[in-house]
Amino acid sequence: MRRILGIALAILLVGGVIAAIAIGGKKPEGTATKTVRGVIGSEKSEFFRDPDVVKALADKGYTVKTETSGSWAMNQLALKDFDFAFPSSSEPAAEIEEKAGVKGSQNTKPFFSPLVVIARSNAAKVLSDHGLAKMSGKNSGTLLLGPFLKAAGEAKTWQGLQGGTSAHPELAGTVFVKTTDPTTSNSGALFLATASNVANGLTVVSDDAGIERTAPLMKQLISVQGALEQSTDGPFRAFISGSGESLVLAYEAQVASLLQQKQDPGDMVVLYPDTTVNSPHTFVPISERATELGTLLADDPKLRSLVVRHGFRPTEGVAEFTTATAPHTAYLKSELTGIRQVSAPTVKVLMALAARAKGEGGTAP
Repeated sequence: MRRILGIALAILLVGGVIAAIAIGGKKPEGTATKTVRGVIGSEKSEFFRDPDVVKALADKGYTVKTETSGSWAMNQLALKDFDFAFPSSSEPAAEIEEKAGVKGSQNTKPFFSPLVVIARSNAAKVLSDHGLAKMSGKNSGTLLLGPFLKAAGEAKTWQGLQGGTSAHPELAGTVFVKTTDPTTSNSGALFLATASNVANGLTVVSDDAGIERTAPLMKQLISVQGALEQSTDGPFRAFISGSGESLVLAYEAQVASLLQQKQDPGDMVVLYPDTTVNSPHTFVPISERATELGTLLADDPKLRSLVVRHGFRPTEGVAEFTTATAPHTAYLKSELTGIRQVSAPTVKVLMALAARAKGEGGTAP
């Protein structure tokens, strides 16, 4: 009996060894061979955390570890500790390249996302009724920046805008768009770039005279907001939860991602400013380890489909975005027609405008 049990145990042990060899010899799917570390704008953090993105990158040989920073503050980091930087527009990318000593590197612009203003339906109605916005549907429209900035510069209140009526008593205080800190965050900086262009007679601010002309309005736009956040994520989530401001600056990608995930947008109205600065998310390779990663994000079909799922518009695949968001045209503009695209000031001028907006002084070089 003992001999029989011994033989049986031996068979089981041999079988276990064979099974272990078989399992050990099978290459796991999506095994990455190269780990790279990057600093990114917070609006891309969900993309890089997505398990499907992690697997798609692993299939291409990459494990990507990220930490977030305001795009305009990235050049103040110890960039030698990173393999890449991924700010939210091309302007801070140039500063990062210079600081990291990789000026002229092969940067990539895999995708972009226009800025929008999300509004409560009651706020959008008041803006529309008083010529500061133009509705194209129940949940979408255009923010008319000229009239809006005039009202903001005059520190109009919601009640004052309504002529003292009480049609919407829940709207109180000064009319303003909640933005991020323009000295560190891309969205806040580009809002000032756009506003200063409109305030400067539809011309890019390029010198001290332009800064002086537009600085009072820039300061009014920022000072009325109180505490400023470093990323668009906080104000956006506060809005969705129902606790945020009535008007919030956001990336279209945040809205598109929310809708594609079938999350409840509440009474959100999406207003596209009639003037805007383009915001191409720009991948800057700092070490050779990350040189090909930006190209993968732009060209790989699987990764590009995931870019769209997270609400971004692929630079080379706008039609893919249009198809994916077709069920949500009540909120989103698939074609950005009728929107005036303007250039941003130089980094030095824009940072001087941002400093003046925060009451910190600042002049062009």
